[in-house]
Amino acid sequence: MRRRHLIQLAAGTLAAASVGVHAQAFPAKPIKLVIAFPAGGPTDITMRQLADNAGKILGQPVIVENKPGAGGTLPAQLLQTTAPDGYTLAQVPLGVFRLPYTTRISWDPVKDIRYVLNVTGYAFGIVVPADSPLKTWTHFVAWAKANPGKLTYGSTGTLTSPHLTTELIAQKLGLQLVHVPYKGSSELAQAITGGHIMAAADSTGFAPLVQAGKLRVLNTWGEKRLEKFPDAPTLKELGLGIVQNSPFGIGAPKGTPPAVVKRLHDAFKKAMEQPSYVQALARYDMLPMYMSSAGYTKFAQETFAREKALVEKLGLAKPN
Repeated sequence: MRRRHLIQLAAGTLAAASVGVHAQAFPAKPIKLVIAFPAGGPTDITMRQLADNAGKILGQPVIVENKPGAGGTLPAQLLQTTAPDGYTLAQVPLGVFRLPYTTRISWDPVKDIRYVLNVTGYAFGIVVPADSPLKTWTHFVAWAKANPGKLTYGSTGTLTSPHLTTELIAQKLGLQLVHVPYKGSSELAQAITGGHIMAAADSTGFAPLVQAGKLRVLNTWGEKRLEKFPDAPTLKELGLGIVQNSPFGIGAPKGTPPAVVKRLHDAFKKAMEQPSYVQALARYDMLPMYMSSAGYTKFAQETFAREKALVEKLGLAKPN
């Protein structure tokens, strides 16, 4: 018995040492970070800065790959068929937590992703072209009521936060709007500045176009007014009782070793704190929004339950 105990003890020690060595050796090659929106938009620009910072800390490049479409859920789906070795990571937007309620999938967004950390969150609003006759939110609502089914608005994709929140606004106000989905902020910006749609619901990736005098902000969706757009009322101020800020972070495949997750967490947390990342976020009225691995996992669990209620309220849940 003593001999068996010693053998088991030695085996456990070797296993622990192996994990420790693996964590120290990680990463031994470049890491891929897959993001959910196209190149050139606010997500791409800010995540590339974060990846660059993290790569320098890790001693290996963190290479950003864009995988837009499907409401921002493709990177998370990719994790389901990827080796759990820490070399493929994914941005996890809020739309991932709605997926099982709207689409038949064989994986669970809470249980089948290893949550590394949350890094920031979007600020949102509704914009119109600067020369639009819809000068204020009051004009927007009045025109939509007088012309049911004719006011077109674009978003960054079906079932994204901009889409669902705008539909919730329309439901509360009794409006019939026409939704036009795009793959990301850059494509949406081209559509609204090109006159293809009347309005756009998006993250504050629209900020440079507003500052250039091409777009006008009708409202924003945070707890308080945005510093860049002090004249734009919040949805709460407009009596709608809605706050939407949509945190997002980084996930790894289920089964990724805890020591590797910790190495990634520590590197990306340090990367978040660097001035270059804070400045990149500030271009779009975004802020660092840190959640630890445990905190982000808890957020995923709570959001998964909350998003079910929103999808059902809008009548968008898939049939049983």
